[in-house]
Amino acid sequence: MQTQPQVTFDDIPIDERVRAIAYDHIDELERAYGRITGCHVVIAQPHRHQQQGGLYSVSVDVVVPGGEIVVNRAHPRDHAHEDVYVALRDAFLAAHRRLEDHARQIRGDIKAHEPRPCGHVSQIFPLQGYGFIKTPDGRDVYFHRHAISDHDYRLVDIGSEVFFTEEEGTDGPQAAHVQLVHPHRVPRS
Repeated sequence: MQTQPQVTFDDIPIDERVRAIAYDHIDELERAYGRITGCHVVIAQPHRHQQQGGLYSVSVDVVVPGGEIVVNRAHPRDHAHEDVYVALRDAFLAAHRRLEDHARQIRGDIKAHEPRPCGHVSQIFPLQGYGFIKTPDGRDVYFHRHAISDHDYRLVDIGSEVFFTEEEGTDGPQAAHVQLVHPHRVPRS
């Protein structure tokens, strides 16, 4: 690790045993993913109660080449987090999963999803159940009412901006999985 990892306590008494366990978890992360350049852990108990134990929240901030992974584990209803060790374990398990995802993405195992094309409805024939989408490159792409949800179909009008997936149909390109970009308009009569 390029910088010394830090474990801090936010508005609660410092517990050296808890700090040692947190450093053990950091070591496990570093063994699993050796390219960690920094790590900061904050242990807090934001809702301390006088009569019964409060729930701990644990924040783990891991710096890696190409990004930063932040896990903030605060479960207001998870009474298992009245135990600081359980809260630490859960936060570091989540950090481990995110580091694995990051490593897969760096290796190229996770494909980045291409954004769906966006266009505008140029023609619509509501009684016949189809219409056309004008693509950014000026082409007209056919869509059938079954390519869009019933709710969205009632809201579609000429000029409506839509996302769509283009595929080759029997008579040329057609849109599948059409979705309104701004679905909160008033339906046409």
